[in-house]
Amino acid sequence: MLDTDFFRRWMAATASAIQREASRLTDLDAAIGDADHGSNMQRGFTAVTAALQKEPPATPGAVLTLSGRQLISTVGGASGPLYGTLLRRTGKALGEAAEVTRGQLVEALGAGVAAVAQLGGAQAGDKTMLDALLPAVEALEMSFGAARDAAQAGALATVPLQARKGRASYLGERSIGHQDPGATSAALLVAALAEAADTSGGGDA
Repeated sequence: MLDTDFFRRWMAATASAIQREASRLTDLDAAIGDADHGSNMQRGFTAVTAALQKEPPATPGAVLTLSGRQLISTVGGASGPLYGTLLRRTGKALGEAAEVTRGQLVEALGAGVAAVAQLGGAQAGDKTMLDALLPAVEALEMSFGAARDAAQAGALATVPLQARKGRASYLGERSIGHQDPGATSAALLVAALAEAADTSGGGDA
């Protein structure tokens, strides 16, 4: 079972990963975006960390809902609303349970990803964060490690794609040959989830 501490570890691991990879995310965004994805995400997850420490949530759902709210209020551009919606919708779907199973997380995260797709009007193959998140949710039914690998593969698979949504879509064919920064940060989020499962000593419940 996945308890509140598990979800706090997930957010902490994500914040660490974003901190570590911020420059890379910004470099990727410089090629096809506004060159601010790394700094924006870093600012957002720094705020998430501070909020979770200041007023520790009591349930898994509350951890994600608070985290999503912080991202919406502190992250600029499209990333804040998209990531904020992902976590808030996932948290809402988890409800007020003190513990959840991996299967329940799969279902809730699927609802979160669907909300992101609706908000951004994107789908698989559009060269967005969905190209990492959609295969990750499907693979999470098998294991956390499978979700991590699927997200990483999905992010890499954006390189040959032409962007059809977001700032990168303005470049047309010039967006081809670059890895999508949003898919890359989404893969970091999923990798952090797998890390949280590893440190829990058997989170594949």
